[in-house]
Amino acid sequence: MATDMAKKPDQLPGTLDMLILKTLARAPLHGYGVALSIKRLSDDVLTVEEGSLYPALQRLLLQGWVKAEWKMTETKRRARFYTLTVAGRRQLGVELSQYEQMIAAIGRVLSDPQEV
Repeated sequence: MATDMAKKPDQLPGTLDMLILKTLARAPLHGYGVALSIKRLSDDVLTVEEGSLYPALQRLLLQGWVKAEWKMTETKRRARFYTLTVAGRRQLGVELSQYEQMIAAIGRVLSDPQEV
């Protein structure tokens, strides 16, 4: 039972696109850099696995919210670097607004003094 308590929380459903867009709003990055940035900024609480990250990046590309360009990394490896587009910045605003509404709604439910 102790191992269940030590398990890292899953990210809130529906937040991966928002986290990627926000990360790319700071600077263009390759996929691995996006994952590292999210992990580092969340103090190692959030971990984005490759199996979730790359399909999400592809979905964002297809939506036109990010663009990609092949470049060399600092370690001289070829990687696809992702950049936020103007449409992606608009979408980030939408995602942040929806997230704030959801967090506020959850807060209202949790702070209701009446218990079942």
